[in-house]
Amino acid sequence: MPYVMLATAIAFEVAATSFLKVTDGFSRLLPTLAVLAAYAVSFVLLANVVKEIPVGVAYALWSGLGTMAIVAIAVTFAGEAISAAKVLGVLLIVSGAVILNLSGGH
Repeated sequence: MPYVMLATAIAFEVAATSFLKVTDGFSRLLPTLAVLAAYAVSFVLLANVVKEIPVGVAYALWSGLGTMAIVAIAVTFAGEAISAAKVLGVLLIVSGAVILNLSGGH
């Protein structure tokens, strides 16, 4: 169950980050409220996840998988350029999360 909660936290964080541009620098009220609400849900879920999964592992997965998803969304839907350096950086982040999980810290 904590990994389902973590996946949901990641999904809310990715959704919030994906829609940051729509807030126009937090000058548009409704998109700003939606983004802030999604971040709040994400952090509440993450706070509950760390009751059962070590915070280092949970945060590594939350940030690593979230980063990977945001890069994929930005490249696919926002026309952001992809480079070898960007791919390598994302792979290093994901590798770090995998290594933390394999270390048996949970």
